[in-house]
Amino acid sequence: MRLANGIVIDKEKTFGVLKFSALRREVHVQNEDGTVSEEIKERTYDLKCNTQGRMIQVSVPATVPLKDYDYNAEVELINPVADTVANANYRGADVDWYVKADDIVPKNKGTHAGNPQNNALQQPPKK
Repeated sequence: MRLANGIVIDKEKTFGVLKFSALRREVHVQNEDGTVSEEIKERTYDLKCNTQGRMIQVSVPATVPLKDYDYNAEVELINPVADTVANANYRGADVDWYVKADDIVPKNKGTHAGNPQNNALQQPPKK
């Protein structure tokens, strides 16, 4: 069982500050005969998440270039979605959750489509 479109995430409330750790794994496409191909389907990265108080794994499509940011570099997710996958067992079901994103980018480095940054709006009002 899967959610139709996943759960859209409020990045600030859900993750707070995210810091890059490392590439965790690459998922390869499976050939018709069941063997693993050389083609990469997606990459999963470990990110330190201060709001969750632990390391989280985030997967991005293989079409996104390999990320090799400095350890502890502050990053943000582009269009993150949480989803679940359930597998039935004799006592009910085991449910696992995962996070996917369109990209992982350095925090506050330029502008991103759909996410314009305006520093004037971020300053507190003068008294």
